[in-house]
Formats: sequence, structure tokens, C-alpha cells
Amino acid sequence: MSWLEVIVLGLVQGLTEFLPISSSGHLRIVAEVFFEKDAGAAFTAVTQLGTEAAVVIYFAKDIWNLFITWCRGFVDAEVRRTFDYRMAWLVIIGTIPIGVLGLLFEDAIKEPARNLWLVSSMLVIFGIVLGLAERFGPQRRDYDSLTVKDGIILGFAQAMALIPGVSRSGGTITAGLAIGLKRAVAVRYSFLLAIPAVVASGLFSLGDVTAGDSGVSTAQMVVATLVAFVVGYAIIAWLLKFVERHSVYVFVWYRIVLGLMLLGALSLGWISAT
Repeated sequence: MSWLEVIVLGLVQGLTEFLPISSSGHLRIVAEVFFEKDAGAAFTAVTQLGTEAAVVIYFAKDIWNLFITWCRGFVDAEVRRTFDYRMAWLVIIGTIPIGVLGLLFEDAIKEPARNLWLVSSMLVIFGIVLGLAERFGPQRRDYDSLTVKDGIILGFAQAMALIPGVSRSGGTITAGLAIGLKRAVAVRYSFLLAIPAVVASGLFSLGDVTAGDSGVSTAQMVVATLVAFVVGYAIIAWLLKFVERHSVYVFVWYRIVLGLMLLGALSLGWISAT
């Protein structure tokens, strides 16, 4: 892998990880269109460590409060009635589906699921679903209304992002809007929910991406991850402000147009699906 490819893919990861447009799908598309090869699922997983580090730093105070409250809750019944204690459990519960399904379908995620016919189809289909959730979701519920049932629903929605093109944030935001959460609440919970799963996935994939036949040096992996971190941090701040004042339709139309263009390019044989 060239240094240009490493930097470009790091930028793509940082720009797309938190937007509901599928970072793994974009890495797959950009790698194929501009570099004529797939960077691989392991490369995607490890660069996500950079963007998740951005989340950890941006939400450091929130994360620390959740962790401390969760620990105190084991010995203090009063603490167990607080919102932070419940939220900590909601993050844990919501992480279970993607962890279990990721292990069960690891081989499919690394190869068959990265077919560009599937990626482009998922961009269109889940773009439409996101648009429907934005249009018909009541968007009245705040943080304190989140329940265990919601955590399970959003956890399975996040797990759909194991298929490139679906989008982890897109899945959770769509599900959040569909069950009546305010847009900003769905986005913020999506950020917190991603941390355990993505960090675990990235660490688990380190061995694959640094292997001798991976085509990526350790130095290149570090640079790609750092680039993703810097760009990702800026995107977090922008997106949180954006969704407070705007709908997600711009992402809906972007997904649909990109997916249809990709389907057209595949049909004409301009790019390879595998």
C-alpha cells in the first residue's frame, strides 16, 4: 500500500465514520475506484481506532461519569436509580449484539460482505429507510426516556453495520428516530454505543493488518489512524451541532445518489465488484 493510499483512506475514515453514510462502505469504494484494490476489513477496523479515540476524548467527561457511576452502583442502591447508571448499562447491553454477530460472521464480513454490489445496494436501501425514519419518527423522546428495550433495538441496529454500506451511525440513528428519540439524542447515544464494539474490533484486527502479507507497514497504519483521529474529532463537533438544527435528508440523498452511481458503474463494468 502506498503512502498516498494510506493518507487518503485515513481521511475518508475520519470524514465518514460518524456520518450516517457508512465509513466501511466508503473505504471499500474509494480503495477500488482510485487504487483498484480493497484495503481490507482489518485495515478498516484498525483505522476506526483513531476515530473512536476522538470519541473517547470528546466525551471523556461523560464516559468517566458513566464508568464511575456504574462501578458505584454495585454497592449503592441510590446510585442504581440514577440516569447515568442506567445509561451505562444501556451502552453495555447495546454492545452485545454486534459483538456476538461479529464473531459468528467474521469470515463473511472479511470477504463476501465487501462485494460492491452489496455495498451499493445497502447504501440505497438504508438511505431510504433513514429518510422514512426522519419523515415519520415523532422525535419527542429525550435521554431520560431510554429503556432496556431501546438499548436492545439500537444494539441490533448497530450490528447491521457489519455489512459495509449500512453504516453503524446510520443504523443506530435510523432506529433511534423510528422509536421516537430526538435526533440529537439518537446521534449522541450512537457515539457512546460505538466505543466498546469498535475499539474491541480494532484491537482484535491489529494482528491481521500488521501481518507480513497485509501490504501495510506499522508506520503506515499509525499515520492512517492518526489522520482518522484528527479529522474524526472535527466531524464529531460539527455533526452534533448540525443535527440540532437540520434534518438528515442531505445524507439520505447522498447515499441514494452514490449507491445508484455505483450500481451503474458496476453494470457497465467500469469497476470490479470484488
